[in-house]
Amino acid sequence: MAYQIKKAAVLGSGVMGSGIAAHLANIGIPVLLLDIVPKELTDEETAKGLTLEDSQVRNKVAKSALQKLLKQKPAPLTTKNNLSLIKAGNLEDDLDQLKDVDWIVEVIVENLEIKKELYEKVDAVRKPGTIISSNTSGISIEAMKDGRSEDFQKHFLGTHFFNPPRYLKLLEVIPASSTAPEVVDFMVQFGENTLGKGVVIAKDTPNFIANRIGTYGLLVTLREMEERGFSIGEVDSVTGTLIGRPKSATFRTLDVVGLDTFMHVAKNVYDQTEGEEQKVFELPAFMKKMIENGWLGAKTKQGFYVKKDREIQELDPETFEYSKAKKLKTPSIEMAKQQKGLANRVKTLVYAKDRTGEILWNIMAPTLRYSAELHGEIADDIVAIDNAMKWGFGWQQGPFEIWDAIGVSKSAQKMKEDGAEVPAFVQRLLDQNYESFYKEEDGELYFFDGEGYKPVPVNEKVIDLKRYKKKHGVIKKNTGASLIDLGDGIALLEFHSQSNAIGLDIMQMINFAVDEVEKNYKGLVIGNQGRNFCVGANLGLILMEAQDDNIFELDFVVRTFQNAMMKIKYSTKPVVAAPFGMTLGGGAEVCLPAAHIQATTETYMGLVEPGVGLIPGGGGNVGLYSKHLKGLPNGVEVDYQNIANKVFETIAMAKVSTSADEARDNNFLNFADGISVNADHQLHDAKQVALSLFENGYKAPKREKIPVTGESGYATLLLGAEAMFLSGYISEHDLKIAKKLAFVLAGGKVPFGTLVDEQYLLDLEREAFLSLVAEPKSQQRMQHMLIKGKPLRN
Repeated sequence: MAYQIKKAAVLGSGVMGSGIAAHLANIGIPVLLLDIVPKELTDEETAKGLTLEDSQVRNKVAKSALQKLLKQKPAPLTTKNNLSLIKAGNLEDDLDQLKDVDWIVEVIVENLEIKKELYEKVDAVRKPGTIISSNTSGISIEAMKDGRSEDFQKHFLGTHFFNPPRYLKLLEVIPASSTAPEVVDFMVQFGENTLGKGVVIAKDTPNFIANRIGTYGLLVTLREMEERGFSIGEVDSVTGTLIGRPKSATFRTLDVVGLDTFMHVAKNVYDQTEGEEQKVFELPAFMKKMIENGWLGAKTKQGFYVKKDREIQELDPETFEYSKAKKLKTPSIEMAKQQKGLANRVKTLVYAKDRTGEILWNIMAPTLRYSAELHGEIADDIVAIDNAMKWGFGWQQGPFEIWDAIGVSKSAQKMKEDGAEVPAFVQRLLDQNYESFYKEEDGELYFFDGEGYKPVPVNEKVIDLKRYKKKHGVIKKNTGASLIDLGDGIALLEFHSQSNAIGLDIMQMINFAVDEVEKNYKGLVIGNQGRNFCVGANLGLILMEAQDDNIFELDFVVRTFQNAMMKIKYSTKPVVAAPFGMTLGGGAEVCLPAAHIQATTETYMGLVEPGVGLIPGGGGNVGLYSKHLKGLPNGVEVDYQNIANKVFETIAMAKVSTSADEARDNNFLNFADGISVNADHQLHDAKQVALSLFENGYKAPKREKIPVTGESGYATLLLGAEAMFLSGYISEHDLKIAKKLAFVLAGGKVPFGTLVDEQYLLDLEREAFLSLVAEPKSQQRMQHMLIKGKPLRN
């Protein structure tokens, strides 16, 4: 049977259920969101004369959840417009509508009997072939499907999302013994390709993979803190980014998750295990007392941390009093910061003969052993376990990658010296004289499966640039960028400067890349796999030249940048930009002239130059204005002033999209541009677009004159800015920047509707940029951004 999911239903509208519904809506799937019918009226409903039979009362739980989606942070919806794809209802009146959906996701209370009672009702109304899944975080999938029809059991499985569903990558797929293999295969493919998730197949065991190991590691950390006298702040200072874990580290993570939620997850394993393992999953007494006190973390504004008078204070688990948060300071921390690469840093820390080494070894060693002991029980291979921890808990390295980083043989020997037993799976590796769980040969990655090495499964849509370059090399590179042959006639220009900031080195490579592609390739993709696509131009270089009054040099840099952008725009071969993450200033300017933009869902795009006292200088003003003009349907009467107003507001307010959908709302993307829901597939998707454009006879755009609003439009643009200045909302320097921006967008002192050459607008832009660079207040803003990392409003 060929499966398709055109419409879905989510049963349960709590934070997780509504979040899953939002994620489905974000990718364009209509969703029916159902929840319980209230048993009593509120005073307000009674005063309105409503009864328990009125639909607005009966549907209010799900409807309330929809309204909360608009207020939650981080935002579950990529654009508020997606809310229209979610229809609210209730579990009594609307169950019959389940016959019209292709996938039913249950996200109700974690109680087996209540779930089974609901499934009985669902089984009676669903159409054969409808996939049903539970988002349970640990209840047995096998137990839940008992008593259901054969078709229900064949199409039933676990699909465990991580919260928040929009942002966390992991999706654990848990088949029951009766789940049809083709259903499992479909959900894995659907999860990766349509939902954009990193999918692992987990076995039907308590808490599955990530929560099983993650909860164990957190509880071991709690125990070590208590036994060895570390403070909460000290533990967090060494269990976060220092060792490749999220910034929230241990206790801030628990505060965000909620102590009550964590207690439930831990209890689930505790109830289903025994012996030494069970003891680990018992919450420490002080944590139970915190829960009794209602100190549940972020949701109650008090947990392991509390904010008092703008100061973050940590809890003392013995006295239950709060004091200023502390940090651990040891020689090994300073040594580790000097190390290149996470693996070297972690190795330095865990073997250090100081308090940092003591706690990190005593946290990591048990967690690594536990992960190895569970091999084969919670998942079939180490790849699934490592991916689950990276995608679900934000670890940069999974447990077996950490083993490799610190040395399997060395760490196993130390464990034996500590009196700990090395897991049989690890011992099998050592007995065969292997040195690591993973090995790389000719750019291919292999993993140890207990007997020997097998290739790590690779989706053809996933291009790992580091390994790809090792295997295929590069065409040309300099300090800022590399040109790579992606195969099939497509080249890739990869930025790899500091923060992928654009300097002359990248500009040179853009020029070379376009020339090379025009001669020898079908198309060019501009993309990379850094932390962010590009945070803009090299601000430090601009400030240094400005302070030295090297305006001639700056003029050369800006001209070079503008010319490189025009080279992209008028290339005879298609250029596809692949932005993701922060795509700011110069990063956005690289995308705007491209023949196509293939963004990811989480693309945060904006022209933010006013925040550093400037306006865009690389063609961003004319680029965004032109994108607005080209995005209009044929035959629509064009309101040039309205377009100029929108572009002016977007740039002057330094608006940054909170998603690719919002970037489309702001006209950085148009509806011909693409969005890769799975960020790992972006380069593949961009390559396919470039190929398609070439094969369909791509022609470079013609150089056409651009209509501008002129002097009258300039006056209109300034009205709002001057009103904001007079009201005290913006500073005098903000107004000066706004005037420069308005002059450029309006096309200078020409009549309304004048057609001007693109180069004329670029010249206006460059002149305005250079005049602002010379301003002391702009230089102050640039310096503040470089030092503080945030804008100065002077």
